[in-house]
Amino acid sequence: MSSSGTAPRRDEKSDTAVKPPMRDALVAAAFRLFLERGYEQTTVDDIVALAGVGRRSFFRYFPSKEDVVFPDHERCLTDMTAFLASGDDTEEPVRRVCDAARLVLRMYAENPDFSVQRYRLTKQVPGLRAYELSVVWRYERALADYLRRRLRDRRDGTLRADVVAAAVVAAHNNALRFWLRSAGEGDAEAAVDHALGLVQSAFGTGSVPPVADRPEDDVVVVVSRRGAPLWRVVQEIETTLARD
Repeated sequence: MSSSGTAPRRDEKSDTAVKPPMRDALVAAAFRLFLERGYEQTTVDDIVALAGVGRRSFFRYFPSKEDVVFPDHERCLTDMTAFLASGDDTEEPVRRVCDAARLVLRMYAENPDFSVQRYRLTKQVPGLRAYELSVVWRYERALADYLRRRLRDRRDGTLRADVVAAAVVAAHNNALRFWLRSAGEGDAEAAVDHALGLVQSAFGTGSVPPVADRPEDDVVVVVSRRGAPLWRVVQEIETTLARD
């Protein structure tokens, strides 16, 4: 997470203010203006004027004004993809994607004040909510792509991969938003661990046997209640999380 929500650092030897990196300065200037004037009323020209740089510098770091609100998601998505790719195929796949989701939590928890500010701003601006949904979808696709590869030998591998990825995202975001609504108070990690634990208990399977290892008429039970469809398990997870 960017350190944009903090004051300029001081050099321990000289005790003089250290100018923050330009990228952080742009984020700090943008959020100061968003909070003072409102998101819609703030232009890129306003942001660069406050940061003391030119428009070209802004667009070198951020393709649009929306991107300055989510400055670290690209890095986090890259880290998540690399984490998934580095896993051993003997690892339980559901546990692996749950661990990958925790990278997103850590990004938010690195700077709680900034994360809470962004959450409140996003709730107020429909365009930012739509942008955030597109970011969430990219995380979900990264998880699903990994699971599809790991579950490719299963008859229902693609379906299971997509449902598990959606469940992981739903569980993670439910706990994360509860923490953000509480202004960053409480143990976010414990809340997310509890939520992801529900996903692992519902979908975790240990080893992944290939189709050839099962009789053709074998019935695979993939949910906690016999006969319940996969989408119902996701719904039950979200309902349980909402009650906790």
